Amino acid sequence: MPQLLQKTAIITGGASGIGLAIAQRFAREGAIIEILDRNQEEMKVAVDLIVEEGGQASAEYCDVADAGQVDEVISRIHARRGRIDILINNAGIAHIGNALTTSPEDFERVQRVNVFGPANCLRSTLRFMVADGGGAIVNLASCLSVMAIADRFAYGTSKGAVLSMTYSVAKDFLDKNIRCNAILPGRVHTPFVDGFIAKNYAGREAEMFEKLSKAQPIGRMAQPAEIAYAALFLCADEASFITGTALPVDGGTLTLR
Repeated sequence: MPQLLQKTAIITGGASGIGLAIAQRFAREGAIIEILDRNQEEMKVAVDLIVEEGGQASAEYCDVADAGQVDEVISRIHARRGRIDILINNAGIAHIGNALTTSPEDFERVQRVNVFGPANCLRSTLRFMVADGGGAIVNLASCLSVMAIADRFAYGTSKGAVLSMTYSVAKDFLDKNIRCNAILPGRVHTPFVDGFIAKNYAGREAEMFEKLSKAQPIGRMAQPAEIAYAALFLCADEASFITGTALPVDGGTLTLR
């Protein structure tokens, strides 16, 4: 039996990378996919991919940093689908810089997307989950929620906040049949990584890809599908005894470095 049959799953940043992998995996398990993203072209491609595979999917433009827009979109999804069973807070942006080189504007920009974004989606979705009798939430945090690497001042700060809000929601909604967990990925091979390397290391792409891959003790980057399987487990009924957990999917980064 499909593990998520006819469950409505909202996936932020679901048009590419890890979010798209989660959307495709969940659709294959019978979920009704609702993608929230800002890239209209990628949204259309993502929906078409899922539908071509026999899944059900829709996509809506949404800036998760805009609380009013989030409320409107999620209310519309609930009205269309009747309930919201799953929320995947995946949308986020990266930034390179330390406490001296990160401008106040860049720091605020990262927090608005990576912290205010999940908080807005949690607030808007939880009101429906509470009324409808429960749900499962997965927040995409990071290894940097609990460790440091150089020049990730704003990004690491934001992912620490995501982990803290995961614990808070798990605690506050225990009696509402709502589970909230976090995934802590290591470095994942996505189009963002390829773009980052091309932009910052022109002419040295292969060298830098190998170096970044070998930074994980397992010797490679994760594939988006591997993160998707972890999210699937945490959202499935088989994980009904798991809440308030931070699951590393990191190739040994946190424990074997």
